[in-house]
Amino acid sequence: TAFNRRENVLVCAPTGAGKTNVALLTVAAHFRDVGLIGYNDDKPAIETGDKVVYIAPMKALAQEVVEKFGSKLKPLGLIVRELTGDMQLTRAEAQSANVIVTTPEKWDVVTRKSGNDENSLGNQCGLLIIDEVHLLADERGAVIESVVSRLHRLVESRQRQLRIVGLSATLPN
Repeated sequence: TAFNRRENVLVCAPTGAGKTNVALLTVAAHFRDVGLIGYNDDKPAIETGDKVVYIAPMKALAQEVVEKFGSKLKPLGLIVRELTGDMQLTRAEAQSANVIVTTPEKWDVVTRKSGNDENSLGNQCGLLIIDEVHLLADERGAVIESVVSRLHRLVESRQRQLRIVGLSATLPN
């Protein structure tokens, strides 16, 4: 499902079980589907945003994901960049990035400003990965919820697909 389909996915597994690797598979599948890597004879490139956005709950985790994804995707010519309170990107750096790793609060600010600008980062997102999605039940959950709602509204207005992948070690009732 993670690699061969474009459905939204929720991966719940204990720490160390490979959730990040499943996320990496969805990233590879996304770039295959939009025609940035490999080739796909039987299917045309899909109509969606080219960028992958990975929302990590903390800056420290964002840095780890940038290192891991960066080392895996660099041989494919894909660029992974961090966008957090500590790491700002120029417009050119943001546009050249294929994967943007950010925090919920930073992505909330970015998507609030995007509006109908086709070149905004929010409008270029085709795959949204939310790590520790169980934080929806936490005090910061409202930010994650608003980000997802805003992206869904963008999808409806521009009639493009957006895939959401949620990762969680535990989900409360």
